Amino acid sequence: MAHLQARCYLLPMASILSTFILPVAAGAVALVLLLGLVNMMRGGSPNTSQKLMRWRVLLQFVAIVIAMIAVWAMGR
Repeated sequence: MAHLQARCYLLPMASILSTFILPVAAGAVALVLLLGLVNMMRGGSPNTSQKLMRWRVLLQFVAIVIAMIAVWAMGR
């Protein structure tokens, strides 16, 4: 019985993650990437480029974790 209850919560969670949260995370990665490219093309501060690169790596990690949780929830 507990297994069925857990499954009832995992499927909607997987759907929400893959439909709403994952695209937002991917969009955040793309936005930071574009900001870094604009900064480099304009000859902006190297410190800003480094900061944006660190943010991009962090956001990519978050997006991958969200994707893995969604895949795990769909498989259960």
